[in-house]
Amino acid sequence: MLTTKIILYKLSLLLLGCSASHHHKQTDAQVYQILKKAEKHVFGKSNDFTINTKYSGKKLLKVNAPEVLNESQNTKTLNLSLDQALSYATKNSREYQTQKERLYLAALSLTSTQNNFRPNISSRANTQATNQADGDIRSTANLNQSLNQNLTNGANYSLAIANDLLRYFTGDPRRSAGSVISLNILQPLIKGLGSKIAAENLTQSSRNVIYAIRDYHHYQNTFSKDIVIQYLRLMQQKESVSNQYKNYISRKENTEYLRARSVDRASPQEVSDSEQGELQAKNTWINTKSAYQSALDDFKITLGAPTNTSLNLSDNELDKLVNIGLQPIKLNEKQAFNLALKNRLPLFNAIDRFDDSKRQVAIAAEQLKTQLNFLASASIPSTGNNIGRFNFNNLSTQVGLELNLPINRINERNDYRRSLINFQSNIRSLSRTFDSLNNLMKRRIREINQFKQNYQIQRNAVKLAERRVEGNRLRFQAGTVIFRRLSESQDALISAQNAVTNALIDYQNARLQLYADIGNLNPNSTNYWLKNNPSR
Repeated sequence: MLTTKIILYKLSLLLLGCSASHHHKQTDAQVYQILKKAEKHVFGKSNDFTINTKYSGKKLLKVNAPEVLNESQNTKTLNLSLDQALSYATKNSREYQTQKERLYLAALSLTSTQNNFRPNISSRANTQATNQADGDIRSTANLNQSLNQNLTNGANYSLAIANDLLRYFTGDPRRSAGSVISLNILQPLIKGLGSKIAAENLTQSSRNVIYAIRDYHHYQNTFSKDIVIQYLRLMQQKESVSNQYKNYISRKENTEYLRARSVDRASPQEVSDSEQGELQAKNTWINTKSAYQSALDDFKITLGAPTNTSLNLSDNELDKLVNIGLQPIKLNEKQAFNLALKNRLPLFNAIDRFDDSKRQVAIAAEQLKTQLNFLASASIPSTGNNIGRFNFNNLSTQVGLELNLPINRINERNDYRRSLINFQSNIRSLSRTFDSLNNLMKRRIREINQFKQNYQIQRNAVKLAERRVEGNRLRFQAGTVIFRRLSESQDALISAQNAVTNALIDYQNARLQLYADIGNLNPNSTNYWLKNNPSR
């Protein structure tokens, strides 16, 4: 009785098929294994990879819009250093998650292609009952099972077992049953012969996974660099808010001082000018503060944090960068270009895609050949009226050749010519890629030198502006300089203070961008943006 229950249980599983959860887990296991091997092939090592999110543990189809809205409206406080912001972004950024899913889908596509070259088993059964005109009730049933596989050399084979049962339930209790085992083989002899042609889809799908891995790792580097610079820009804006507020307070003090002196020395025009300057300074401070708050909200979206989050960033991050100053770049344009040739992942993809187009020319040329296939088949029927009993003495076989002469090859000819034109286009495209990369390295080195000089100039400008403000303030109090000169020097100081920080971050951005463009930025190193050499 227990055995019967087990058989019925297994039969029900077979009829119902595996659960969606089972297929989900099986797919993930296969895809992650492909990515692990491919990453190890490209980089010599592999890291843990998953596309799971906070919704992955839930029944996805039950997630509704109000739940997503409530999640986005969560109110919490985040205190993030720059390194913590990077970690938070890799876990929560929507764009980062999209890039991970693109990589997953590339490997998922490969599993479908691989399946075409694996043994595929199928089973189909049907039964029906017919009430005939003479009153007899006839039932028919058949069960067909087959095994089919495409081989990488171009061959195809299929093995099938067909079982048929016919029975009358009224009248003459006749019964007819039979089985047939059949084997069919097709082997190309000219056109389509060989793994380079027959397994092209498998080859291209495998290479696409490599391309996706390179694109993903390049994205990781640029994403990390962008988070660093966006964080520092926010610190720059916050510092600018502070500078504008100090300027406003200073202008307010000037106005109060002039009002007090208006009874003997300060003219009404000077008081009016000071009041106007105070209002302008206050307006600039308010606008700068609003721009900073908007930029902070944008940064929350970049990180993937709810916009109601109270986000606090560390002022120390900018202080660290200011204390370190400019880390030198010991590369010239030629050295940077040569390093990029050895390390830049998008360049490797461009070169490999050039090889893909070359391979497509050979495949298109293959279609112009004569088609000659070797065909073979064999079948064994069951003995008498018994299913599953075979007499191998009844084996019948057939062999033959199938010939398709290349009489009309207009479409194939056009495809071949098109592939040649595409290949020539890819030659130009690759040439342009090399030239563009060379220009990119030159531009990066020029930017680094430009921002280096800008920073040094602005540092001197700050020192000069501070001396001018202090001197004009003393001379103004002594009555030897008009108020407008003091006001102008204060404006110059604020401008110089903002400009020096901007130049420092511009230099840092150009420096990290150079390493990212070369392809040897090491974003996994803690505080890599502060290191003299953040490359691997």
